[in-house]
Formats: sequence, C-alpha cells, structure tokens
Amino acid sequence: MSGGRHATGAAGPGRPQVMLNAAARAQVPGASRAREPLAVHRRLPGYAPTPLASCPEIAAELGVRAVWAKDETWRLGLPAFKMLGASYATYRALTERLGHEVTWAGVDDLRTELAALGPMALAAATDGNHGRAVARMARLLGLSAAIYVPEGTVAARIRAIESEGAAVSVVAGDYDAAVRRSAQDASDTCLVVSDTSWPGYTRIPGWVVDGYSTIFAEVADQLSAAGAGEPDLVVIPVGVGALAAAAVHHFKAGGLARTPFLLGVEPSSASCVLASLRAGRLVTVPGPHPSIMVGLNCGTPSQIAWPLLAAGMDAMVAVDDDWARRAMRALAAAGIVAGETGAAGLGGLFAVCETDPGALVRDACQLGPDTSVLLLCTEGATDEAAWEQIVGRPVPGSAHPQPDLA
Repeated sequence: MSGGRHATGAAGPGRPQVMLNAAARAQVPGASRAREPLAVHRRLPGYAPTPLASCPEIAAELGVRAVWAKDETWRLGLPAFKMLGASYATYRALTERLGHEVTWAGVDDLRTELAALGPMALAAATDGNHGRAVARMARLLGLSAAIYVPEGTVAARIRAIESEGAAVSVVAGDYDAAVRRSAQDASDTCLVVSDTSWPGYTRIPGWVVDGYSTIFAEVADQLSAAGAGEPDLVVIPVGVGALAAAAVHHFKAGGLARTPFLLGVEPSSASCVLASLRAGRLVTVPGPHPSIMVGLNCGTPSQIAWPLLAAGMDAMVAVDDDWARRAMRALAAAGIVAGETGAAGLGGLFAVCETDPGALVRDACQLGPDTSVLLLCTEGATDEAAWEQIVGRPVPGSAHPQPDLA
C-alpha cells in the first residue's frame, strides 16, 4: 500500500522520483524543541553560529521570494554539520557511563572529569563526515577511535578521518555493512557512537538527533533577527534520517506562526526513506549506492528516526548526481563552497521546480513568488579535487581554515 502519491519520470536521465506523504501532519506527537544541546556546543572549542545566507540570485532562478541557506560547510572546525550530533551524543553517553553530571567550562575540564572512566575508545561507521566528527571528539577528550567505512570510500575522506588520529578500516560492502561491523566493538571500554539505530541500540542515535537541534535553534534566532519569520518550505538532505528527524522535532512540535512544508532529498540510488514512505514501513534499498552524494548513500532509515519521518516529512524527492553538480555550481556562485552532499538539497529543489514529476510538490506546497525557502547546506568541499572538477575552479583558501582545537 502506498503512503501517498508519487511520480517517476519515465524518459531519460535526470528526471526525479517524487512522492507526497499523505500521512504527514502539521503537528507530530512527540516532537519537541530543545536548546540544551546548544548549551553543550557553546562550550566546545571554535563554537560560533554558522551563517544563514540570503541567496537572491538562486531565489530568482527558482521563482520564489527568498532563499535562505544555512551554511554548515564549516562547523566546529570540520567541513560538515555532523560534529553537532557526534559531540552531543558522545558527551551524553560518557556522562551517563560516569553516573553523574559534570561541571565544565571547556573541553579541558570535561576531559579531566571523564578521566575517572579509565581508558575508553569510540567507534563509528561512516561515509566520511560523521566518522571524522566522532574521531575529532575522541581526539579532544584524549580517547582512541576506530572508524569503519564502506568499500569505495574516496581516499580524501579516509585521510581526513585518519588526520584526527583514528584507525580507519574499510569494510567490504555498503554503509549498512560498515554499521554492522562498528556495532561489534561495543564493550565496557568502547562506546559505539552511531547516527543510525537498530534493535537494542537507540539512546545514542537519539542524542545524535538531539544534537542537530542546534542548527534549528540558530536558524530561529537568525530569521528573527532578519525580520524574516518562519520559512514556507524547508529542504533537507536525507541519509538515515537523523537530520530530517531533528527538523521534524523543530518545525512540527507546534507553536510556530506557521508550519513549513518539509521536503527531503535523497540520491536516486539510495532512496530508502522515499521507498519506506511508499511502502508504509521500513524498507532497505540494497547497495551498491554509487552516488557522489556520499553522505546520503544509506540503504536503511534509522529506526528511531522513522516514526518522525513517517509522520512529519511532507514529501521526498530522489535525484541523480547531475542535480547535485548543478547545485554545487549555483551555490559556489552565491559564495557557498558546498560539497556534493551539501548541495543535494538545492539539487532536489531544482528538480522539483523544473520537471513534470516535481509538479506534485509545487502544487502541494503552493511553490511560487511568495514562497520563502530554507535550504540546509550540510557539507563543504570534503573532496577538493572533485569540487574543482565540478565547479571549474580551485576551492577558495578561506573555505577550509585551520581547525580550532583546545
């Protein structure tokens, strides 16, 4: 049984799969906003709110009133938003294991308090950004880290994780295979910090989702300061669904002046949330998942994210890599150095605005000249050679400042 209407372009590459979620609600039971993770993030080295950029040229190209891009291409010293979830989940998991809350003003204090645990390690599976964030958190706290990546992970991402002092192992198979391998490391001396969940493992992925709330707390403050009000449409890149679940928590908890339409974007070859919504249950899309939008190459939605996605995501669009390439060039022209995953949201919105299947979304959210759009731009140029090849010029030096560590 389908969970809503869907359309698939039949002729030629580049035409997206689009689905409306008939079960989506304006207010989702259990959704709630939190600012406590923001208080934790403010004590980490290098914290600052990421920019919320107005993109009038992109708005004109799309035919909408305004486009706001939350620029997560550099967050807490790393080129992606993932440090928000990894740091908060690690903090909560370690203090829970310690057995009491700790008082700390900075990471040096936290490291001292956690020394009572004895030798500890962190482990994670990743397509790149989450694993590097877990490795960075281990480095800050003086812990060891083991990170598992699927075969085919580009060398630049592996080198970036290794630069944090982590041991990186390549696992035969896709991201789900790497997740299964990382789960084997769980022990009294090793915490598995995953952004997806499975039976018996839900608390830490739940804290990862909570950590992403900082993005939306910042957006609310920034839109208010700009006198812009709530967006009409929010476009979210979707992998296992943790970031999308955080968006549902924020925008569908009630109490806003208006509830925006939530649109998720996935690669066509790894559209597990779209497939799950269509089936009305969790579905695995078998690998390989070869998209250049590597942070979204996930075959199975997170079990803890799924109820929020099923009740809160208004629509999904699955696109091929050419849409992401086009979006990277458009964002570069607007001064945002977004990688393939980071540009996916805009790529999905281009596909919605310019194709026949996209009419489902255009009509459902009344997309037009009065629409205000919030784009989540989640990743910088993590593969600089690929960015240069796609955009046609080198990555600006200002796009990758030196890490700010304690």
